[in-house]
Amino acid sequence: MHAPALLRRSVAIALACLAAGAAQAETVTVFAAASLKNAMDEIGDRYEADTGNSAVVSLAGSSALARQIQAGAPADVFISANPGWMDALEGDGLIATDSRTDLLGNTIVLIAHDPDATPVEITPELPLAEMLGDDRLAMALVEAVPAGIYGKTALESLGLWDKVAPQVAQADNVRAALALVATGEAPLGIVYATDATAEPDVTVLGTFPEDSHPAITYPAARIADGNADAADDFLAYLQGAVAKAAFERQGFTVLER
Repeated sequence: MHAPALLRRSVAIALACLAAGAAQAETVTVFAAASLKNAMDEIGDRYEADTGNSAVVSLAGSSALARQIQAGAPADVFISANPGWMDALEGDGLIATDSRTDLLGNTIVLIAHDPDATPVEITPELPLAEMLGDDRLAMALVEAVPAGIYGKTALESLGLWDKVAPQVAQADNVRAALALVATGEAPLGIVYATDATAEPDVTVLGTFPEDSHPAITYPAARIADGNADAADDFLAYLQGAVAKAAFERQGFTVLER
Protein backbone atom coordinates (compact mmCIF):
# COMPACT_ATOMS: atom_id res chain seq x y z
CA MET A 1 0.00 0.00 0.00
CA HIS A 2 1.35 3.40 -0.95
CA ALA A 3 2.24 5.80 1.85
CA PRO A 4 -0.55 8.36 1.13
CA ALA A 5 -3.16 5.58 1.08
CA LEU A 6 -1.74 4.10 4.27
CA LEU A 7 -1.87 7.51 5.94
CA ARG A 8 -5.48 8.05 4.86
CA ARG A 9 -6.42 4.64 6.22
CA SER A 10 -4.70 5.33 9.55
CA VAL A 11 -6.48 8.65 9.88
CA ALA A 12 -9.81 7.04 9.04
CA ILE A 13 -9.29 4.35 11.68
CA ALA A 14 -8.32 6.93 14.29
CA LEU A 15 -11.38 9.05 13.53
CA ALA A 16 -13.59 5.99 13.69
CA CYS A 17 -12.19 5.11 17.10
CA LEU A 18 -12.75 8.64 18.34
CA ALA A 19 -16.31 8.60 17.06
CA ALA A 20 -16.97 5.25 18.72
CA GLY A 21 -15.60 6.55 22.00
CA ALA A 22 -17.76 9.66 21.79
CA ALA A 23 -20.81 7.56 21.03
CA GLN A 24 -20.21 5.43 24.11
CA ALA A 25 -19.71 8.37 26.48
CA GLU A 26 -22.56 8.86 28.93
CA THR A 27 -23.89 11.95 30.66
CA VAL A 28 -25.47 11.50 34.08
CA THR A 29 -27.73 14.17 35.59
CA VAL A 30 -27.30 14.38 39.34
CA PHE A 31 -29.60 16.25 41.72
CA ALA A 32 -27.56 16.80 44.90
CA ALA A 33 -28.05 18.62 48.19
CA ALA A 34 -26.47 22.09 48.23
CA SER A 35 -24.11 21.14 51.06
CA LEU A 36 -22.35 18.75 48.66
CA LYS A 37 -21.19 21.50 46.28
CA ASN A 38 -17.44 21.45 46.89
CA ALA A 39 -17.21 17.68 46.98
CA MET A 40 -19.36 17.27 43.88
CA ASP A 41 -17.32 19.85 41.96
CA GLU A 42 -14.21 17.77 42.56
CA ILE A 43 -15.88 14.41 42.02
CA GLY A 44 -17.53 15.54 38.78
CA ASP A 45 -14.17 16.61 37.34
CA ARG A 46 -12.45 13.39 38.41
CA TYR A 47 -15.31 11.25 37.13
CA GLU A 48 -15.02 12.75 33.67
CA ALA A 49 -11.23 12.42 33.67
CA ASP A 50 -11.33 8.82 34.89
CA THR A 51 -14.24 7.48 32.83
CA GLY A 52 -14.75 9.75 29.84
CA ASN A 53 -18.34 10.20 30.98
CA SER A 54 -19.68 13.46 32.37
CA ALA A 55 -21.82 14.43 35.33
CA VAL A 56 -24.17 17.40 35.20
CA VAL A 57 -24.84 18.33 38.82
CA SER A 58 -27.82 20.43 39.93
CA LEU A 59 -27.47 21.72 43.50
CA ALA A 60 -30.27 23.01 45.74
CA GLY A 61 -32.05 22.22 48.97
CA SER A 62 -33.08 18.57 49.15
CA SER A 63 -36.73 19.56 49.44
CA ALA A 64 -36.61 21.66 46.26
CA LEU A 65 -34.85 18.91 44.33
CA ALA A 66 -37.26 16.23 45.50
CA ARG A 67 -40.23 18.34 44.48
CA GLN A 68 -38.67 18.92 41.07
CA ILE A 69 -38.28 15.17 40.63
CA GLN A 70 -41.90 14.68 41.71
CA ALA A 71 -42.88 17.21 39.05
CA GLY A 72 -41.05 15.23 36.37
CA ALA A 73 -37.68 17.00 36.18
CA PRO A 74 -35.17 14.84 34.28
CA ALA A 75 -32.66 13.39 36.73
CA ASP A 76 -30.72 10.14 36.93
CA VAL A 77 -29.37 10.27 40.50
CA PHE A 78 -30.64 11.97 43.65
CA ILE A 79 -28.46 12.60 46.72
CA SER A 80 -30.47 13.95 49.63
CA ALA A 81 -29.19 15.52 52.84
CA ASN A 82 -31.68 13.50 54.86
CA PRO A 83 -33.64 10.25 54.49
CA GLY A 84 -37.04 11.96 54.64
CA TRP A 85 -37.03 13.37 51.13
CA MET A 86 -35.65 10.12 49.72
CA ASP A 87 -38.42 8.28 51.57
CA ALA A 88 -40.97 10.58 49.92
CA LEU A 89 -39.65 9.75 46.44
CA GLU A 90 -39.52 6.06 47.27
CA GLY A 91 -43.12 6.21 48.44
CA ASP A 92 -44.05 7.75 45.09
CA GLY A 93 -42.24 4.97 43.22
CA LEU A 94 -39.77 7.47 41.76
CA ILE A 95 -36.50 5.81 42.77
CA ALA A 96 -35.04 2.38 42.09
CA THR A 97 -35.26 1.00 45.63
CA ASP A 98 -32.50 -1.56 45.15
CA SER A 99 -30.05 1.22 44.26
CA ARG A 100 -30.60 3.22 47.45
CA THR A 101 -27.59 3.49 49.75
CA ASP A 102 -26.69 5.57 52.80
CA LEU A 103 -23.64 7.40 51.49
CA LEU A 104 -22.46 10.02 54.01
CA GLY A 105 -22.76 11.43 57.49
CA ASN A 106 -22.34 15.00 58.77
CA THR A 107 -22.72 17.21 61.85
CA ILE A 108 -24.26 20.64 62.44
CA VAL A 109 -22.39 23.56 63.94
CA LEU A 110 -22.96 27.06 65.21
CA ILE A 111 -20.93 29.55 63.18
CA ALA A 112 -20.06 33.23 63.52
CA HIS A 113 -18.96 35.97 61.17
CA ASP A 114 -16.50 37.36 63.74
CA PRO A 115 -13.13 35.62 63.28
CA ASP A 116 -12.29 36.33 66.93
CA ALA A 117 -15.52 34.92 68.35
CA THR A 118 -14.99 32.74 71.42
CA PRO A 119 -15.86 29.04 71.07
CA VAL A 120 -18.80 27.85 73.15
CA GLU A 121 -20.16 24.58 74.47
CA ILE A 122 -23.62 24.01 73.03
CA THR A 123 -25.80 22.98 75.97
CA PRO A 124 -29.21 24.02 77.33
CA GLU A 125 -27.37 26.78 79.21
CA LEU A 126 -26.04 28.42 76.03
CA PRO A 127 -27.19 32.10 76.07
CA LEU A 128 -27.91 32.08 72.34
CA ALA A 129 -30.58 34.76 72.46
CA GLU A 130 -28.23 37.06 74.37
CA MET A 131 -25.44 36.34 71.87
CA LEU A 132 -27.73 37.46 69.06
CA GLY A 133 -28.98 40.61 70.72
CA ASP A 134 -31.19 42.28 68.11
CA ASP A 135 -29.55 40.43 65.21
CA ARG A 136 -30.52 37.36 63.21
CA LEU A 137 -29.66 33.66 63.31
CA ALA A 138 -29.19 32.32 59.77
CA MET A 139 -30.65 28.88 59.07
CA ALA A 140 -31.93 26.93 56.09
CA LEU A 141 -35.73 26.59 55.87
CA VAL A 142 -36.59 24.96 59.17
CA GLU A 143 -39.65 23.04 57.94
CA ALA A 144 -38.30 21.81 54.61
CA VAL A 145 -34.52 21.86 54.15
CA PRO A 146 -32.64 19.13 56.06
CA ALA A 147 -30.03 21.46 57.62
CA GLY A 148 -32.82 23.70 58.90
CA ILE A 149 -34.84 20.75 60.15
CA TYR A 150 -31.85 19.32 62.02
CA GLY A 151 -30.99 22.74 63.43
CA LYS A 152 -34.50 23.43 64.67
CA THR A 153 -34.74 19.96 66.20
CA ALA A 154 -31.44 20.47 68.00
CA LEU A 155 -32.48 23.86 69.37
CA GLU A 156 -35.83 22.44 70.51
CA SER A 157 -34.18 19.50 72.26
CA LEU A 158 -31.86 21.90 74.09
CA GLY A 159 -34.74 24.20 75.06
CA LEU A 160 -33.32 27.11 73.05
CA TRP A 161 -35.74 27.34 70.13
CA ASP A 162 -38.56 29.39 71.63
CA LYS A 163 -36.23 32.24 72.61
CA VAL A 164 -34.54 32.55 69.22
CA ALA A 165 -37.33 31.55 66.81
CA PRO A 166 -38.46 35.15 66.13
CA GLN A 167 -34.91 36.05 65.12
CA VAL A 168 -34.28 33.23 62.67
CA ALA A 169 -33.51 34.35 59.12
CA GLN A 170 -34.51 31.43 56.92
CA ALA A 171 -32.68 30.82 53.64
CA ASP A 172 -33.66 28.59 50.71
CA ASN A 173 -30.76 26.19 51.34
CA VAL A 174 -27.85 25.72 53.70
CA ARG A 175 -25.32 27.39 51.40
CA ALA A 176 -27.51 30.50 51.30
CA ALA A 177 -27.61 30.48 55.12
CA LEU A 178 -23.82 30.12 55.13
CA ALA A 179 -23.52 33.12 52.81
CA LEU A 180 -25.56 35.28 55.18
CA VAL A 181 -22.98 34.71 57.90
CA ALA A 182 -19.95 34.86 55.59
CA THR A 183 -20.99 38.31 54.35
CA GLY A 184 -21.89 39.57 57.82
CA GLU A 185 -25.59 39.96 57.12
CA ALA A 186 -26.18 37.67 60.09
CA PRO A 187 -23.67 37.35 62.95
CA LEU A 188 -24.50 33.72 63.71
CA GLY A 189 -25.85 30.73 61.82
CA ILE A 190 -26.41 27.00 61.93
CA VAL A 191 -24.98 24.97 59.06
CA TYR A 192 -23.29 21.65 58.41
CA ALA A 193 -19.71 21.29 59.58
CA THR A 194 -18.73 20.65 55.97
CA ASP A 195 -20.18 24.02 54.91
CA ALA A 196 -18.09 25.78 57.54
CA THR A 197 -15.01 23.94 56.28
CA ALA A 198 -15.68 25.24 52.77
CA GLU A 199 -16.07 28.90 53.79
CA PRO A 200 -13.03 30.79 55.14
CA ASP A 201 -15.11 33.80 56.25
CA VAL A 202 -16.89 32.01 59.09
CA THR A 203 -15.73 30.69 62.45
CA VAL A 204 -17.07 27.53 64.10
CA LEU A 205 -18.17 28.28 67.65
CA GLY A 206 -19.31 24.79 68.57
CA THR A 207 -20.79 21.50 67.39
CA PHE A 208 -24.31 20.47 68.36
CA PRO A 209 -24.45 17.32 70.48
CA GLU A 210 -25.18 14.18 68.47
CA ASP A 211 -28.11 13.31 70.73
CA SER A 212 -29.79 16.69 70.11
CA HIS A 213 -30.95 15.67 66.63
CA PRO A 214 -31.36 12.55 64.45
CA ALA A 215 -28.23 11.19 62.84
CA ILE A 216 -27.43 13.19 59.70
CA THR A 217 -27.43 10.78 56.79
CA TYR A 218 -27.14 11.42 53.05
CA PRO A 219 -28.85 8.67 51.02
CA ALA A 220 -28.24 8.33 47.28
CA ALA A 221 -30.34 6.47 44.71
CA ARG A 222 -31.08 6.09 41.01
CA ILE A 223 -34.22 7.74 39.69
CA ALA A 224 -36.57 5.06 38.40
CA ASP A 225 -37.09 6.44 34.90
CA GLY A 226 -33.60 7.89 34.47
CA ASN A 227 -30.62 6.60 32.51
CA ALA A 228 -30.03 3.38 34.45
CA ASP A 229 -26.59 2.56 33.05
CA ALA A 230 -25.22 6.05 33.60
CA ALA A 231 -26.77 6.30 37.06
CA ASP A 232 -25.47 2.93 38.24
CA ASP A 233 -21.99 3.76 36.95
CA PHE A 234 -21.96 7.09 38.80
CA LEU A 235 -23.36 5.59 42.01
CA ALA A 236 -20.57 3.02 41.93
CA TYR A 237 -18.03 5.81 41.43
CA LEU A 238 -19.45 7.68 44.43
CA GLN A 239 -18.68 4.65 46.56
CA GLY A 240 -15.12 4.27 45.26
CA ALA A 241 -11.77 5.46 46.59
CA VAL A 242 -11.58 8.73 44.61
CA ALA A 243 -14.98 9.97 45.77
CA LYS A 244 -14.35 8.78 49.31
CA ALA A 245 -11.18 10.88 49.50
CA ALA A 246 -12.99 13.93 48.10
CA PHE A 247 -15.84 13.60 50.60
CA GLU A 248 -13.43 13.18 53.51
CA ARG A 249 -11.44 16.25 52.45
CA GLN A 250 -14.66 18.25 52.84
CA GLY A 251 -15.30 16.83 56.32
CA PHE A 252 -18.00 14.26 55.52
CA THR A 253 -18.08 10.88 57.19
CA VAL A 254 -18.18 8.14 54.53
CA LEU A 255 -20.55 5.49 55.84
CA GLU A 256 -19.51 1.87 55.80
CA ARG A 257 -21.55 -0.53 53.70
